[in-house]
Amino acid sequence: MIVAYRLPTDGAVVNEAPLVLRNGRPVAPTISVFDPLVVRGDGCFEALRCYAGRLIGLAEHLERLARSAAAMDIPLPPVPYIGEWARQVAAYQGDGVVRIYASDLDGNPNVHVLSSSLPPLHGELRLLEVVAPWHPAGHPWELAGVKTLSYAPNMAAGRVARAAGFDEALLVSREGLVLEGPTFTVFWLVDGVIETPTLDLGILDSVTRRIVFGHARAFGIRIQEGHYPSSRLDHAVEVAYLSSVTEVTPVVAVGDRLFQPGPVTARLARAYQADIAKID
Repeated sequence: MIVAYRLPTDGAVVNEAPLVLRNGRPVAPTISVFDPLVVRGDGCFEALRCYAGRLIGLAEHLERLARSAAAMDIPLPPVPYIGEWARQVAAYQGDGVVRIYASDLDGNPNVHVLSSSLPPLHGELRLLEVVAPWHPAGHPWELAGVKTLSYAPNMAAGRVARAAGFDEALLVSREGLVLEGPTFTVFWLVDGVIETPTLDLGILDSVTRRIVFGHARAFGIRIQEGHYPSSRLDHAVEVAYLSSVTEVTPVVAVGDRLFQPGPVTARLARAYQADIAKID
């Protein structure tokens, strides 16, 4: 199921979030083949999981969308309108994923809000290290940490991992530093301390990571961000995968390193589930 809301690009002033219906159903999305989203992958986006029509972390996702759009010189309509479209699409979808896409269409805001059912989810994940030469990995770049639509290299990394018998890729720099996944962030536990790549590597400032690490700090678990070679995982006793869609998922292998789902990952997963239960 896909439904959509789209901002008119005729320059008209929008006084309220538009809801386009036909026979009581949202109109299917129409995207021009000349849209920069299609022609160049020139745009930014957000993806949120919806639970019975409710969204977790919407304000944080909208804040990041605004940062991404500003970095790419993409004009946006008032952010509260985008939030209202997302809420209405989520209410229609029920359970699934809501995605917000934004691009600059001839100097006008061009925003699509779509929803779809959940993809197949894994209860545990096996990752393969894949070198990511396209990733800034700490080098200065104007789009470092921006959630752009240009995900083809990330998707290619995932295909490499799956062809080798794994579930997904774990991106590493040319120098062997752990970065992130194609669509997720990662942490691991060494001597009771959560270790994770630092944002100055140009990894995405994950909303799920923010929420989960907030719980970790509340539990008294120390978090150390840094530049870690993949060999650091030799010392880890737990590894976890964080994303809006998959939530908090244990990693049971990184290459030939094997791990068991552990109590810290389970505790943080329960805390995240408790947040979901509280959303309006």
